[in-house]
Amino acid sequence: MSLSTLQSLFAYKAWANEELFARLAQLPPERAEQLHACVRTLNHIYVVDRIFRAHLSGEPRPFDATNTKETPSLGQLSADVQATDAWYVGYLARLGEPALAEVLAFQFTDGDAGRMSREEILLHVITHGGYHRGNVGQMLKAIDVAPPRDLYTRFLHLREPQRRRA
Repeated sequence: MSLSTLQSLFAYKAWANEELFARLAQLPPERAEQLHACVRTLNHIYVVDRIFRAHLSGEPRPFDATNTKETPSLGQLSADVQATDAWYVGYLARLGEPALAEVLAFQFTDGDAGRMSREEILLHVITHGGYHRGNVGQMLKAIDVAPPRDLYTRFLHLREPQRRRA
C-alpha cells in the first residue's frame, strides 16, 4: 500500500471519529447506559491505537491491557482520540515510503512476542478502529439512533468534491 493511501486512510479515520463522537454527544441522558457501552468500545480502540503508537515510536507501552478499568468521560475520550489521530496523521506526514517495510519487534499485552512491519501495524490500526466503530454504529441502531455514515467513499467525496464530476 502506498504512503499516500495510508495518509488518506488516517485522515478518514480522524474524520470518522469526529463524526461519531459528535453523534454520541447528542444522546439524551436516558441513554446513559448505552452511551457507556459505546464509550467502553471507543476507549478500547483508543487504548489499542496508543499501544501501537508506542510500538511505532519505540516508546514504552502506555497500557498493560486493551482497555482501562475506569471509563473516561465522552469529552475526555474525544480529546484523547483527536490527539492520537493527529499523532498518526503527523507520523505519516514524516514517514518515508521505505520505512513502511521495516519490521518491528514488540510484546502484546498478553505477553506474547510480535513482529509486524510498520505498514502492517498501520493497517491493523485502521481496520481495528473501523471494525469497532461499526460495533458502536450497531449499538446506536439498536436504540433507534442513526449512526454517522462511516464510509471512506463519503469522506473522499466530501474532501474532494471534484470526484463527483463525470
